[in-house]
Amino acid sequence: MIDDIIRIRRNVEHDVFDYQTITEALLTYRKPRDKFTKLLESGAVVRIKKGLYTFGEDFRKEPISREYLANLIYGPSYVSLDYALSYHGLIPERVDLVTSVTMKRSKEFQTPFGMFSYRMVTDNRYSLGAVLEQAGKVSFLIASPEKALIDKVWTDKRFHGTSIFEYKTYLTEDLRIDLEALKNLDISRTQSIVGKYDSAKVNNLLQFVMRQRNLPDA
Repeated sequence: MIDDIIRIRRNVEHDVFDYQTITEALLTYRKPRDKFTKLLESGAVVRIKKGLYTFGEDFRKEPISREYLANLIYGPSYVSLDYALSYHGLIPERVDLVTSVTMKRSKEFQTPFGMFSYRMVTDNRYSLGAVLEQAGKVSFLIASPEKALIDKVWTDKRFHGTSIFEYKTYLTEDLRIDLEALKNLDISRTQSIVGKYDSAKVNNLLQFVMRQRNLPDA
């Protein structure tokens, strides 16, 4: 089996690949589908979801980035919400559920690498605020700190945000965000993203952030 993997890896460059890539790499075998089934059964190849696979841990070139996986599992999408807030250090807790936003319908996937959750936002709200990050040899899209916070506030149906005076309790007690961290947000970027939302709730967030920074209200 190890000889098979070494042979296959010559034709499969990346650790994560689709079904077409692996089947093309198996064309030299007399029964490619049977060989693929055996690779799955042995754990040499791991199914992430239908059509998306990776090599077993012993045969990977580098650790798997779950943020990178999130982009591939369901797209177009990028990591946002709680996971992105944790990634950027805005909330103290480590978040195991990888949360993303997408223009497609909301969905969840249970995989060997954990749970991945996707929340639908409209095209205009999706289009602005993602940044490209690097993880080893791969890159992935993740919401900027400003976009992650706005996505979280807008999608949290438990919080109404009808007044800016509600935000201090919500941000510090519900989300456990240090208000000092808000001073590091890019106001220009925040304003641009808020403009795409056309939401009083999100507008109130902007007003609160600006007051924390002692800036004139927008």
